Amino acid sequence: MSAEPLLTAVNVSKRFGRLWALENVTFSLQPGEVLGLVGRRAAGKSTLLQILAGYYPPQTGQLLWRGRPVKFTGPAEAQRRGLQLVHQRPLLSDQLDVVQNIFLGREADWRARLGFPNLSERMRQARAVLAELDTPEDLLNERVDGLTDEQRQIVALARVLCRPAPLILLDDALAGLSFQRQERLLALIRRLAAQGTAFILTSDNLQHLSAVTGRILVLYEGRLTADRLTRESTPREIVELIVGSAQNEQVTPIIWALESYHQAQQQAEELRRSQTTLQENLQARDSLNQQLLHRLRDQVTALDQLNLALQAAQRRLMTEREAERKALARELHDSVIQDLLSFNYRLEELEGHAAGDAQRAELADLRVGIRAIVGDLRQLCSDLRPPTIDSHGLPSAIRSHAQDWADKTGIQLALEVDARLGRLPEAVELSVFRIVQEALNNVRKHAAARRVRLSLQRTDGASLRLRLEDDGQGLPQPVDLASLSARNHYGLLGISERVALLGGSMRVESRRQGGVVLNVEIPSPSP
Repeated sequence: MSAEPLLTAVNVSKRFGRLWALENVTFSLQPGEVLGLVGRRAAGKSTLLQILAGYYPPQTGQLLWRGRPVKFTGPAEAQRRGLQLVHQRPLLSDQLDVVQNIFLGREADWRARLGFPNLSERMRQARAVLAELDTPEDLLNERVDGLTDEQRQIVALARVLCRPAPLILLDDALAGLSFQRQERLLALIRRLAAQGTAFILTSDNLQHLSAVTGRILVLYEGRLTADRLTRESTPREIVELIVGSAQNEQVTPIIWALESYHQAQQQAEELRRSQTTLQENLQARDSLNQQLLHRLRDQVTALDQLNLALQAAQRRLMTEREAERKALARELHDSVIQDLLSFNYRLEELEGHAAGDAQRAELADLRVGIRAIVGDLRQLCSDLRPPTIDSHGLPSAIRSHAQDWADKTGIQLALEVDARLGRLPEAVELSVFRIVQEALNNVRKHAAARRVRLSLQRTDGASLRLRLEDDGQGLPQPVDLASLSARNHYGLLGISERVALLGGSMRVESRRQGGVVLNVEIPSPSP
């Protein structure tokens, strides 16, 4: 490696309102080095990458590019110097096709070098990158607004990989890819790094990081707490640094989720394939029936145990996600929103002492803008963690959300909530609220309905029964969740996962006269 770092960050800090997203982060990166960046949600990973890519200026500190101080005025300047960022959610132009998106912004470069855009050369580069990621070249002529989430991520990666760059930043870019494409991208990172391209990537999958990185940086609440050589670090050590604790009850579930969830999925797929093969062999080879039956029984048992472990991991992940949403909503409300309201009051005072009408009008416009931002932030806080559910319980939270939903969509909604419902355990109330939230969101996006009826009742057997009916266009019969998942419709699939984790049942009916009926029953959700 070169003695001079490609990139150096010195005491880089960034604050949003009163909240420090990053504090005095210092590190360096050599050409051809692959650096992993880990931390819990809101630890500052994405903020750091966006500062490096020119989206935010640092509040304090300095960036050095090839040993010289640099201040990016925006992402375009960072890209000209050779820093390319792939976001968690790809930033694409939906009205253009895939080729146009891949080379968007490079038209001037082509004209300068060739006198005109060389389309055949562009297509050759794009086909080569798609082949690297195991993607058919037919995708090149598709419009982006019709692509799946995985295909959009592939286009975002191709945009970066089709232009030479000394540094590529990948913000959780592997998560949206299939297992096979994840493996191909990791192999491509290793090859490009050997040719001198440096990478910084964030990922929740420690196996991915250990496969390609030389070092791992750990961010905890915006501070750089560790800079470790990957080969000298164990997964447990990294997770302890991520959560800021060495206690087993905090570290063990997260190690399981980060390190074993992906492996468990692979094992489940292998077991299912083995089960299918054994069933076919039973029909063809009668002499081995007993032996194969025993093997099949053992593998089905192992698969059941694996599914139970996956459900336990999913429960832990959902609980942690809700806790993080609650903390973020509280921080936004108590810090950012209050700061904005304080600025608004100060502007109101200045407006009263303004020298002329033009100045008063300008201050009034600023106050209107601040109030609009406060309104948006309050809605965001409500989406993250509806305050009504903590203060008044599930029935009030559902009534409030249903009313807001009906007002915004214009869809007529009839609501029935059992007066006997009372307070339920927090986990049950949050899960039921998320089910209602997702179900109404599905109706808004897909049903083309005019009327909706929602009821939430406690049965005589003390279980909780949720029923949602709409008069929309319905679904093909029978309703196949696997088929919906393959087409990237995850609403009903997400609901079914939450219901399963609560030990409940779900039934979806598409009626002949039009519309869908969603029935959910959760057993004994007593306090």
